[in-house]
Amino acid sequence: METPERGQPLFGVLLKIISTIAFTAMATLIKYISDSYPPGEVAFFRSAFALIPVLIWVAWLGNFPSVFITPRIGGHVLRSIAGATSMFFGFSALARLPLSDATAIGYASPLLTVVLAAVLLKEAIRVYRWTAVVIGLIGVLVILSDYVGPESGPDRSTLGAVFSILAAFFGALAATQTRRLTWVESPGTIVVYFSIFTAIFMLVTAPFGWVVPDWEHVPFLVGAGIFGGIGQVLLTQSYRYGEASLIAPFEYISMLWAIIVGYLLFHSTPSVTMLVGSGIVIASGMFVIYREHRLGLKRNRERAAKTPAGPGT
Repeated sequence: METPERGQPLFGVLLKIISTIAFTAMATLIKYISDSYPPGEVAFFRSAFALIPVLIWVAWLGNFPSVFITPRIGGHVLRSIAGATSMFFGFSALARLPLSDATAIGYASPLLTVVLAAVLLKEAIRVYRWTAVVIGLIGVLVILSDYVGPESGPDRSTLGAVFSILAAFFGALAATQTRRLTWVESPGTIVVYFSIFTAIFMLVTAPFGWVVPDWEHVPFLVGAGIFGGIGQVLLTQSYRYGEASLIAPFEYISMLWAIIVGYLLFHSTPSVTMLVGSGIVIASGMFVIYREHRLGLKRNRERAAKTPAGPGT
């Protein structure tokens, strides 16, 4: 039986689109101050202040303080280590890349998640998805070609591209661990512990060069956390109102926001190479989502066929 929430898919799409705006706002604030603060310090503010909207959301759902009860604290630590590492490299990349390029390379993360799910979770990946993953990673190589050779420069940093790839890999590792946690944990518990542990992990970087924030930058640091938390809440809520196969593709609208913000605020325009590579990555990602949807329907039919009929049916 369909839940009342799942009967409002357009509302789910709206929440997903607004979440991409929130995450773009977060990335914009981080990029603006990334030259002034080390990535570990920025990640601390991002994680600590994300707890404000996240805990408000949890309380609104009526899951406070039960959200802190978990039998899988070790799993949350592993997920947070991977996520915090991804965040650290991602913020390092934002300091060196145009916003649109960092966004495009980040789209490799769902493709790498397919690979890690096969290796770590032993998920069966068939030839269609493997083909889509390979094509998508070729698209990433097309994007990265802008960062090799004499054309690379201060706004086309090879090191920034490497950081972005590392962020995508560790993001995929975090997503894989999140899949494992969702078997036994609620989304609220996963989000809350991720924010808490990431903030704690980033404190470890304090002896390596944290800077006392200027008052004019405090709203950017705090705002990045608030927008990040809002984005996470909206993203999580969006999947309550529609199927993942409908909601997930709207993630790619974030490229539009990144291009607009990059042009208006940072005076950067995407290269033709980046746009072509992004198109390849997005198309392959959409196909992976489609295949996972089809396989999900098939598994549901198989389970229904195996379920014995009850009396009176």
